[in-house]
Amino acid sequence: MQVQSMQFKARAGQKLADQRLQQNLTKLSTKFVSARASAMTAIDFPATRAALKARRDRALENLDVWLETFEREATRRGVTVLFAETTQEAARLVADIAKQHDVKKVIKTKSMVSEEMRLNAVLGEMGVQSIETDLGEYILQINDNEPPSHIIAPVVHKDKEEIADLFAKTHGRARLTEITQMTREAREVLRPHFMSADMGVTGGNFVIAETGSVAVVTNEGNEGMCTVMPRVHVAVTGIEKVLPTLEDLATAMRLLPRSATGQTTSNYFSLLTGPRAAGDQDGPEHMYVVLVDGGRTGLIGGEFQEMLRCIRCGACMNHCPVYQKVGGHAYGWVYPGPMGSVLTPSYVGLDKALDLPQAATLCGECNSVCPVGIPLSDLLRKLREKQMERHLRPWRERAGLAVWGFLALRPGLYNLVTKLAVRVLERAGGQRRAISRLPLAQGWTATRDMPAPVGRTFRELYAAQRSHIG
Repeated sequence: MQVQSMQFKARAGQKLADQRLQQNLTKLSTKFVSARASAMTAIDFPATRAALKARRDRALENLDVWLETFEREATRRGVTVLFAETTQEAARLVADIAKQHDVKKVIKTKSMVSEEMRLNAVLGEMGVQSIETDLGEYILQINDNEPPSHIIAPVVHKDKEEIADLFAKTHGRARLTEITQMTREAREVLRPHFMSADMGVTGGNFVIAETGSVAVVTNEGNEGMCTVMPRVHVAVTGIEKVLPTLEDLATAMRLLPRSATGQTTSNYFSLLTGPRAAGDQDGPEHMYVVLVDGGRTGLIGGEFQEMLRCIRCGACMNHCPVYQKVGGHAYGWVYPGPMGSVLTPSYVGLDKALDLPQAATLCGECNSVCPVGIPLSDLLRKLREKQMERHLRPWRERAGLAVWGFLALRPGLYNLVTKLAVRVLERAGGQRRAISRLPLAQGWTATRDMPAPVGRTFRELYAAQRSHIG
């Protein structure tokens, strides 16, 4: 997926004007937010979150050790473990595996890392057909390879009517509008691909060091078809997804489905440990795990290491007031919402995602729902500081903040200037007591009026109130 994060402002404006999208995005609050709140009542969320945070930190603090342990145990069980420093190298490794096994068709489960890798495009360039089997991802693929707008619900930006039109056009069948009928139609279309694919590609929600296993979580069961039916299975995931033990995995699974979709448990959960062994009735003949760096090690030991705790549940974007209004495509890369506003600058460069650290109100809602306690608003603030340090923000913004900083360090002067400013603004509001145009605040007054102040500063009003009480 190409990085287009520099276009956030323009894209956000377009999404805000899209009334159909605005209606579709209400599903975030009516479904995911309320479902999560209900699911969390069954557990002690603060205690469970603290436990998972500690377990994820334990893994990250000795990441090299646990990765080596995973490699050793997975290899002992017949898995070929490969490491890729870049997403381009990871895509090349998967392409080499496909070429080695004379693969003509690949079936895939939803994987955000494969989006980082642009895997479908790479396989297509070498003549290998790649079929998305997650229903949401399949819908996007047949819609001109549209990128996902959410990491859990990739097609949340579309409604049933849009999908009905797309199915009728693509499948050449009568237009259906009942959800059960539409999902049956999708199964009928995908079934031949499941039966004829040479290779299955999945993500990996976690990899378990002590057993050399890959954990894959879905709600549709397609991960089973992608790992059991083809003769080759390739799992691609980030290096930060390693967990030391199965006990760590159990803790993670208490929070992942609850945070993501409001379910106490996912419909399907696969723990994949090696290829088919002698006497097994199913499973792949060959199994590979490609562990991708793609900028992740650059966060180790730094002030953004906490971001690597992320388990990709999507709770932060579901609750984010910005994401709820603009959707995922505005962010311009694989990861949207608050998590994406930290990950994208960290992975592809702060200079390629200038608007994303600003694409947040810093309300802290993302912090409160994160199942691993990532202080997202604090990390976004740090990115804003780095932008100022590197002079990546517009000069007017930097100059304005420099003036404010100068005044804030001089209370007497600050008091004098603010007294003058509120009186000027009061007169600018006129009888309407509203300012419709303000040269230094066009971002506000271009779309709404700014209420005029009463002509006295807060300090003046506070002093008057105290004098009245006294």
